[in-house]
Amino acid sequence: MSLEDALLSLQGLSVGDAFGECFFSHSYELVERRELPPPPWRWTDDTYMALSIVETLEKHGGVDQDILAQAFALRYRQESWRGYGGGARHLLSQISKGADWRKAAPALFNGGSFGNGGAMRAAPVGGYFAGQPALAAVQARLSAEITHAHPEGQAGAMAVAAAAAFAALPDHPCGVEFIQAVLDFVPEGLTRQGIQQALEIPAEAFEQAVEQLGTGVMISAQDTVPFCLWSAAHHLDDYEAALWQTVAGLGDRDTTCAIVGGIVALSAPGTPAEWVERREPLPEGMPMWSLI
Repeated sequence: MSLEDALLSLQGLSVGDAFGECFFSHSYELVERRELPPPPWRWTDDTYMALSIVETLEKHGGVDQDILAQAFALRYRQESWRGYGGGARHLLSQISKGADWRKAAPALFNGGSFGNGGAMRAAPVGGYFAGQPALAAVQARLSAEITHAHPEGQAGAMAVAAAAAFAALPDHPCGVEFIQAVLDFVPEGLTRQGIQQALEIPAEAFEQAVEQLGTGVMISAQDTVPFCLWSAAHHLDDYEAALWQTVAGLGDRDTTCAIVGGIVALSAPGTPAEWVERREPLPEGMPMWSLI
């Protein structure tokens, strides 16, 4: 278990989240010129929920679902304006009032959410269980189940965590081999099918990837995670290139960039210092947040 790698992933996730969020308001011309938006870059619920995950991992050595559910609810009450989706707002409000997440989460959307919210916060789980993709996937499923009772929502989190666990290896696979390695830890379903489709898309075929895999326009795991894995897999050694390509896909750009940033931060030389400086500081409360 590696708290250091979990924090490294969290840094990449939070910077990616805040970077991507900028492009809901700034011109696409900045993407075309690869010109960084002016600071401060405001992070969203992607980062805020990931903070709770890393905090829980640090204190308990794994995902304790009841403790994590309460941490999610507490942070939601503190800053509910962080961009939470409607389903998350409803669920976390219920949990904060005493509802059992085991009953409330499956009741969402008549069978549970298959949104990308479980995946957006899962990369630090893979960092914590660096080099252990099977364990990372199991723990990520536990972290996702609290809010995403639908199997697809959980599959997205499992894929992202397994990818991060592989990325943390010094001799990690790259490109198609990276995507193929992750597939072994993703259950059958639409998310897995999308990842399989990503295997067939060349590294230079950006428009094809956007068209065939989706970039989170539907806010679902199945139209978000395959593109993120494709983008990360072909830029594991370059955080900046990975994020510029990811945000160029538009869609749910804070979340796609959070996912890719959380993975690639574990394999690239580092998250660029200038990008970190532009990101809004993380909240006080845990000494280790000061490290990122």
